[in-house]
Amino acid sequence: MDTTYFGQKYGVMALFDARTKQTLSVDEVKYEANALYFNAVNRLKAKGIEIQSITCDIRKGLVNLFPNIPVQLCHFHQLKNIRKYLTQNPKTPAAIELKIIALTLTTTNRETFESMLNQWHTKYKSFLNERTINAETGKSHYTHKRLRSAFFSLKRNLPHLFVFEDFPDLNIPNTTNLLENKFDEVKRKLGSHRGMNSRNKILFIKDYLSVQQGE
Repeated sequence: MDTTYFGQKYGVMALFDARTKQTLSVDEVKYEANALYFNAVNRLKAKGIEIQSITCDIRKGLVNLFPNIPVQLCHFHQLKNIRKYLTQNPKTPAAIELKIIALTLTTTNRETFESMLNQWHTKYKSFLNERTINAETGKSHYTHKRLRSAFFSLKRNLPHLFVFEDFPDLNIPNTTNLLENKFDEVKRKLGSHRGMNSRNKILFIKDYLSVQQGE
């Protein structure tokens, strides 16, 4: 499940079945919120649809809303978050090495990834905890805030980055790429209808996303 935006005024939230390649629900939204995902999942369950697993982005608190459903965090979104903190070209050895570790996310397993992350932390713990003192106020703050954010993002999300390993029979996707590709398709289609008003665009988006792939 994921949300995408079409300009600044509106977006859509979609829940997509990776097995049947069918969009289960589409809702117009102005913003992305955990409560909207929670309500959408509950609506499907109320219809008798069994939710075997969920793959979603790394929104804080989202996984906690579904304690009885295996929740896999999207590797693509996690890597996007790491790039945001470390940039495309990190400068310090610590940041360079952490980015290299992060980039193995889609090709490694939980045990190996966790081991590399722990080794990195042991090596750079002192660097990570360095503080800078403000000469005017006398107060201190962490010197490498963005590096800390990148590391703790991986550390915090680690329990949900390899959930697919725990349920091999479910074939849980480790990314939301199937849905992202569907979003990209509809955006390209809309590019051919630039004169369409917002109301009709929403109707077109919902209709397009609701059609099963392969039909």
